[in-house]
Amino acid sequence: MTSPIRNQIGAVFIPVSDIERSKNWYCGLLGLPMDGEVLFGHLYEVPMQGPGIVLDSKIFTAEAVLKVPSFHLLTEDIDAAYDFVKASGAEILTDIENDHWFNFKDPDGNVLMICRLIT
Repeated sequence: MTSPIRNQIGAVFIPVSDIERSKNWYCGLLGLPMDGEVLFGHLYEVPMQGPGIVLDSKIFTAEAVLKVPSFHLLTEDIDAAYDFVKASGAEILTDIENDHWFNFKDPDGNVLMICRLIT
């Protein structure tokens, strides 16, 4: 039987407590304009290349906060990315590991990862 489900990720949901604050924080982190619309009072789709990130304040609870990274963001310069995230005031959880990745938290405590793009 052929599966009707595609082997493709559409979006990753991130629970956030304040949709406007989170929209601005994620857009600032990714260098995106902060002019997108919040949908239904609780959803913001971060404009991404590839699978999307959807911020959702309706699903936020302390238990829903991502304790481990569910995905990673890419960079070509891991040192510059580390310095940028650190300068943003985000809580850094790891040093740059194996010259390849590091973890940090968003304002709600969701754990995120940035990895160096391997060419």
